[in-house]
Amino acid sequence: DSGAADHEFRFTNNSSRTIRIISVEASCGCTTPGWSTDPIPNGKEGFVKVSYNPKGRPGYFNKSLTVTTDFDGSPVTLQIKGQVVNAKTLSARGELPVENGNLKLKSNSFNLGKVFINQEPTTVEFVVLNTGARPIKFTNVIGPSYIKSQVPDSLGVNESGLIKLTYDAAARNQYGFVSDNIQIQTDDESVPLKSFPVYTSIEEFFLPMSANELSKAPVLYLESSVVDFARLMQGVVGEQEIALKNNGKNDLLIRSLQPNCSCVTASVEQMRVKAGAETKLIITFSTEGRKNTQQKSLTIYSNDPQNPVQRITLMAYIE
Repeated sequence: DSGAADHEFRFTNNSSRTIRIISVEASCGCTTPGWSTDPIPNGKEGFVKVSYNPKGRPGYFNKSLTVTTDFDGSPVTLQIKGQVVNAKTLSARGELPVENGNLKLKSNSFNLGKVFINQEPTTVEFVVLNTGARPIKFTNVIGPSYIKSQVPDSLGVNESGLIKLTYDAAARNQYGFVSDNIQIQTDDESVPLKSFPVYTSIEEFFLPMSANELSKAPVLYLESSVVDFARLMQGVVGEQEIALKNNGKNDLLIRSLQPNCSCVTASVEQMRVKAGAETKLIITFSTEGRKNTQQKSLTIYSNDPQNPVQRITLMAYIE
C-alpha cells in the first residue's frame, strides 16, 4: 500500500478499418483509467491504462474497466486483480528478506525482467521498508542516463515506500541480458551509500501479424543449433562455421550476437541477408584457462518476427 499501482493493456486493431475508443469507465473511484485518444488504424496498437490506489483498501481486490469503442457498440470488459499488503506484512512473511543497512527489500538487486528496445521505457516498482530507529532521507541516485530513478524523499520508522526504475532500452542500445548498477545516497547511519545491480533482458517487440504478413516476413534458419568443437588442446582457439539462411521473403537483419562467455566470439559476414540468401556465421572458442567438458551458448537476435531470439549450444572438450 505504498502508492498507486499502474498497468497498461495494449491491443492491436485487427479489424479492417480504423477504430476509436469512446470511453473507459471504472467500476470504482479507486481506479483511474486512461486510453488512446487518437484513432487507431488497422494493424496499429492502442492502449488502456489503469491506476489503482490501494490506500485504505487492504486485502484482495477485483475491479473492472468497461471499454466502449466505435467498432460495433459492444463494450469490452477488462479486469485488474491483486492483493494489497503493506511492507511490514511483507517483511513479517519473509518477502522482504534482504537488509541493506536499515532498509529491507525483496532482493539485493533490481531485476526489471524483459524490456523492449523498440517500445517506450519500462517502469518497475520495488518495495522498501525502513526498519531502523530513526527516519532515513534519500538524497541522490547515481546511475546511467538510460535508467531514471524515483525514490522517496524520506521514510519514517517502520514506513514503507517505492523505488521506481524506468529503463530506456533504446538508449541502452544493446540486445540480450545486460547488467547495470545504481547507487542510492541516504543518511542511513548503518549504510549511507547503497549499491544495487540492475538486470534486464532486452529484445525487440513485434506486433501480431496476419498469415499474409508472416508469409512475407524474414525467416532465420540455422544450419545447426549445436556446434561441437570436439577435442581441443589447451591454449588453442577453435573455429567453426555454419550457414545462416534467410528462408523468408524480406531482408533478414541480424541485430546482435551474444555469447554467454568471454571465451566465445561470433561474427557474420553480412548483418543484412537478402531473401533466399545465406551468410556464414563464424564462431571461435578460446581454450585458455579451461579444461575438460565445456558447454556454452550463443544467442542470435534478428528481425524474424516468429523467432527473433535463437540460441546455439556450443560444446567442446579441452585436453
